[in-house]
Amino acid sequence: MPAVASDPLLILGGGLIGLAIAHRLALAGRPVTVLSRRRNEAAGFVAAGMLAPHAEGLTGNQLALGQASLAAIPAWVAQIEADSGLRCGLRPCGIVVPFTSAEQRDAYPTAAWGEALGRAGLEREVPGIGGAWRAGLLFGQDGQIDNRRRLMRALERACVGLGVTFEEGTEVLALERDSGGRFAGVQLRRADGEALSLPAERAVLACGAWSAQLLPQLPVFPVKGQMLSLQGPRQALQRVVFGPGTYLVSREDGLLVVGATSEPEAGFGEGLTPAGQRQLQAGIAALLPEASQWPPMERWWGFRPCTPDEGPLLGESPIPGLWLATGHHRNGVLLAAITAELVGAQLLEQPLGASGAALLAACRWDRFPGQAGSREAHQPSTRQA
Repeated sequence: MPAVASDPLLILGGGLIGLAIAHRLALAGRPVTVLSRRRNEAAGFVAAGMLAPHAEGLTGNQLALGQASLAAIPAWVAQIEADSGLRCGLRPCGIVVPFTSAEQRDAYPTAAWGEALGRAGLEREVPGIGGAWRAGLLFGQDGQIDNRRRLMRALERACVGLGVTFEEGTEVLALERDSGGRFAGVQLRRADGEALSLPAERAVLACGAWSAQLLPQLPVFPVKGQMLSLQGPRQALQRVVFGPGTYLVSREDGLLVVGATSEPEAGFGEGLTPAGQRQLQAGIAALLPEASQWPPMERWWGFRPCTPDEGPLLGESPIPGLWLATGHHRNGVLLAAITAELVGAQLLEQPLGASGAALLAACRWDRFPGQAGSREAHQPSTRQA
């Protein structure tokens, strides 16, 4: 393959995580090139945009990482909006988690961070909620962002305005190393079919569910999710509703995003399935029966990048000069801000502080014992969504 002049730093993957890191580096004046095969297949385009470290019942390091990112999101979004001139659709609307009993509610891992609700409280926060739910938790600090229609567009424009170079339709075929084992560049194929070698001294691997195809040592595998949207009345649902297996996220214009199936057995199998769509419809009927009559707008699917503990892989990789920002599972939108800050600080050789260093250390790629990268080692979290 012929060699071409390299850009100082490559971002491998043009999804939300890759764009967030590119934006962070560009703000510091660092030249960046983003290589992306098809940005619309990235999880950032298909996720519902929940900002829900408490509603999801996260624990341990993942809760700490999620809380740190939640705290950083307002300033992060404000910077993107200032750089792009576009609104990102951030809404600190609060999230309600319903339960069939008070005992289930009180046993939830993050119950201490929420407001306990009885049946009357549920009906006040979610008018029309299904009759099976007798108790709930309101996490007023959690919220949502309109990633699919607003955030991704704003982040792309912000990056362009800061001088980030994009190569869309470019497939990274392999990583290259020098004689000492350091990262030396990538082999790629451009949209016109040209194959070439692109030298670079440093890069960030942010290919989501496809990351292990370039670096097989990484314990990252796809978990397919199907979703749909309905058009409800404006202001019909003020809170996000996070039920077991189904969640409802209402945008300001009344669009209701419904997700999501969890299909690790599907691999990279594309397309909608009748079983998956029935599961979503059943979830709607159980959580908000009246929404079953709202007109459908869109149906889609995507692939979450999952690890054995559902936490991300951040920081240094097995290859010196290659950094990781992948494996965020269903919390990529929530964790984009802290990922950009932690990985960006490393790349810019800026101090992390004790708390940042601890968060990053908990996200090492080699934290799993034995053959933990296998799908059989995957343990689902408290509430599948």
